[in-house]
Amino acid sequence: MLIDHWPLLGLRLTTPRLELRLPTDEELGSLAELVVEPIHEPDRMPFTVPWTDRPPAERARSVVQHHWLRRGSWAPDNWQLNLAVFRDGEVLGLQTLAARDFATVREVNSGSWLGARHQGQGVGTEMRAAVLHLAFAGLGAEEAVSSAFESSTASRAVSAKLGYEPDGLERYLVRGERLTSERLRLSRERWQAHRGVPVTVTGLAPCLDLFGLPAASGA
Repeated sequence: MLIDHWPLLGLRLTTPRLELRLPTDEELGSLAELVVEPIHEPDRMPFTVPWTDRPPAERARSVVQHHWLRRGSWAPDNWQLNLAVFRDGEVLGLQTLAARDFATVREVNSGSWLGARHQGQGVGTEMRAAVLHLAFAGLGAEEAVSSAFESSTASRAVSAKLGYEPDGLERYLVRGERLTSERLRLSRERWQAHRGVPVTVTGLAPCLDLFGLPAASGA
């Protein structure tokens, strides 16, 4: 069976309302259809790469291609886990957890997006809490980092709620304009102090070598 060769297919993160996992091909199609509709206001760009400026059909195709690319380029020292977010079987968006040289560095970074009609319901906090639990409790991370532009108020609010602290500024050229992004950092200690969302992780043990970890490191 395919899962024997790619055990990430069996990895599940569950919270009171959500399930995060790799999507099937049909579910990947549903995920792509979410970005046919705008997922943010047209006068702001929350992403360093303005992929949502593409025409709707190209946006949808880019979601599919990016997902396939990250699966195909996965390596234990350079991985990006793109988990579809489900509520009652419906695809809501995407939550990413990524790292380079994780076995030594023990640092992860995250990114996400939600379909417009699913925003403003606390889903962003719950799905980020899920991957933080995977990182800290499951993989033994020591720190998690994220970033957000000044205009990304919802993302910044999620980070603040989960205990992230300011970690400097970065400048980007986006849409021909210089934008300032705030780096944010979450230590294991602050994660433990701010964890409020119950999270269950299943199917992790067979995946540990894909994250560059020995089986004994699992949780």
